Amino acid sequence: MVYKSVTFRMHHDVAAEPSPRATCRQVHYHRGWYSHHFTRTTVHTDRGKGLTDVISTPQDAAREPDPARDGASADTTQPLEVDQTYAWAPTEDTPRRRRRWLWAAIPVGVLAIGAAAASTVLIAPGVSVAGVPVGWMTPGAASEAVATQLADTTVEISGTDAALTAADLGASVDARALTNDAFAEHPMWNVTAWFPEPIDAPVALDTAVAAETLGTAAPGLYVAPVDAGIVFDDDAKKYTVVAAEPGTGVDLEHLRGELETAFAAGTSAVSIDTQASEVPALVTTAAAEDEVAELNGMIKNAGFYVGDEKTVPVKAATLASWLTVTANDQGTFDVTADTAAIQEVVDGLAGKVDREAVNASVITNSSGTVLSESTAGVTGRELASTDGIADAFAASLESGSATYPLEVNEVEYTTATSERLLEVDLSEQRLYVKENGNVVDSWLISSGQANTPTYEGRYRVGYHITSQTMRSTHPTDPAWNYEVPNVKWVMYFNGDQAFHGVYWHSNWGTPMSHGCIGMPEWRAEWIYNWAPNGVDVWIHG
Repeated sequence: MVYKSVTFRMHHDVAAEPSPRATCRQVHYHRGWYSHHFTRTTVHTDRGKGLTDVISTPQDAAREPDPARDGASADTTQPLEVDQTYAWAPTEDTPRRRRRWLWAAIPVGVLAIGAAAASTVLIAPGVSVAGVPVGWMTPGAASEAVATQLADTTVEISGTDAALTAADLGASVDARALTNDAFAEHPMWNVTAWFPEPIDAPVALDTAVAAETLGTAAPGLYVAPVDAGIVFDDDAKKYTVVAAEPGTGVDLEHLRGELETAFAAGTSAVSIDTQASEVPALVTTAAAEDEVAELNGMIKNAGFYVGDEKTVPVKAATLASWLTVTANDQGTFDVTADTAAIQEVVDGLAGKVDREAVNASVITNSSGTVLSESTAGVTGRELASTDGIADAFAASLESGSATYPLEVNEVEYTTATSERLLEVDLSEQRLYVKENGNVVDSWLISSGQANTPTYEGRYRVGYHITSQTMRSTHPTDPAWNYEVPNVKWVMYFNGDQAFHGVYWHSNWGTPMSHGCIGMPEWRAEWIYNWAPNGVDVWIHG
């Protein structure tokens, strides 16, 4: 049987890298048996310290090193060169050397590449955001850590049993933006950006959530405010304001600041002394006053209109019965209208809106000139369909307008003309009152005497005087010397000749005047009102 020995040489240089390497004595291995005489092995480092008993057996434990036998100096501080022989049986071909160094080098290279890549996505060591260490983290992981730290921070309210978390109070921080900024300013690859000053993190507080949470957990800290209100005064027929009353509660800005300070210090639990502050009502008195002004303005103009005419007014109490005014979450008021109640009024609109046309009547003279309107013409109208009016008016009221235009169909009127004439027949001493050629009335008069005649001809009424003193003077003709006071219902038609009332005689049918047409006062008043300026006058014999 052939045996083959293989000799390993192992060196340890004191001045080299201090990783220990053991020197070994000769050992023989044989297939199926082996020579068991391991020797104590001593390893020396550059610090002069020895590591012993790397390999030993009981039979060799007491044996001292033998320089002659071992081929090495007894000075263990010097490099040892020892031949160790390992033999197997039977002898085989020398196996191909396996290049273990190549396989070992590959993961080392991968690790080096991985470390370099990681340095481009990690935050630098020593970086902290609001007391939360985020070094060696990605921005995403750091963001979660910062947000979690704040959410889990315990908040104790002094003087109460309330123990809450920051999340309960609606506290939040823009962790993602903060950690993104931290990475941008302090990436791990930039060693000059390592271990910076701590980064502050502004804490936001949802005041509505905080107030609700504290109000539930510590109700003794709160006196609820009273919102302003709006009521309708039946006596005054208008809306009035019920003023708001402020309450008291926790100063939430102080609470937020204390929580932010504790968070920046990295504290996971904080006890806060609350400070009282005035809690304003959500619905203020000013908001109620603004709404009341609008509502009372609606009352003033409320109604259904045809053109500019408020054809069907809506009373204040009726309007108020249609409307419901309630405060909303924005601190203002919502107005809702009762469509069904409005419909009851809409159903009766036709009887109040519809009307027949009124024909006009005008007075003219023989030239066709309109002298006056004895009866004004009025266009008739009929309400169009009422479908959808209630819904549309309700929407209008809710938007702040109480005027609703109605759609109507108009019915035109006709115009009747009345051509009037005052005709005097001197031979009969009679006045004929005519309209459109027809005699309306007739009575005796007194015209001018022979020496002071009434002149024949066609004239028109010039002007009216209700009362006057008539006088005349003449140096030689005593007939023209007179003065008559308080002559009534005078209508001049030809110079100083006129129709008028006479109170000083009643000799009708006989010429008695200085050229005027006299008659009883009540007759004179009647034609005074019947014949406007411009009416034709015909005097003939």
